[in-house]
Amino acid sequence: MDLAKQTVLVVSAHAADFVWRAGGAIALYSSRGCRVRVLCLSFGERGESEKLWKQQGMTLDRVKQTRCAEAERAAAVLGAEIRFFDVGDYPLQRSPELVDQLVQEYRAVQPAIVLTHSFNDPYNGDHSETNRIAMDARVYAQAAGYPAGGQKLGAPPVFLFEPHQTEMCEFKPQVLLDITAVFELKRKAMECMEAQEHLWEYYSDLARRRGTQAVRNSANREIKFAEAYQRVYPQVTDHLS
Repeated sequence: MDLAKQTVLVVSAHAADFVWRAGGAIALYSSRGCRVRVLCLSFGERGESEKLWKQQGMTLDRVKQTRCAEAERAAAVLGAEIRFFDVGDYPLQRSPELVDQLVQEYRAVQPAIVLTHSFNDPYNGDHSETNRIAMDARVYAQAAGYPAGGQKLGAPPVFLFEPHQTEMCEFKPQVLLDITAVFELKRKAMECMEAQEHLWEYYSDLARRRGTQAVRNSANREIKFAEAYQRVYPQVTDHLS
């Protein structure tokens, strides 16, 4: 497989989600020559920017501008492209126009891999709604009769990144991705998200714990940091590994 011709598509509810949950995967695939494209449906301006709202005279537009700039810097650190849809958050709501735009993205970039949120998140409905939108758009993009340009989509595997409250979201860590080689890039990208500084150490600690679990499940003691993913569709293979 020529990685330089492959695209990883990441569908993120808010401006920082892709950094906390998939920053390692993004940096890893980018370093291998893949095109990585991040789709941010909202800036997280209402529900995930509390630090900014504590500033006197803060406005919605200023919050959006700040979160946009943070996410652009983080994407650049990780080596990814980024597109913002600005559909609003809390609540983030589906619309036919949004779904159609995602179908067009799938058709245009023909991703080899899709990363997005978990099915359930009782703490943040924007995350589970983004999952449904991303999953539905993938299916529609596969339909020859869907009225969108470009070649219909094949069957890219979908991996769900780990939510903040893992146990409450019924998330199953079926894949542990070794991100040791790029963890410093992920940490640097996390530090771009200054509006949520309180999460920097949380996700650094999580990467260490997943790294420990990866060693236990592989016997590879070189692994120090990892990210957990849940696979949606069965793996098709001619050998078990």
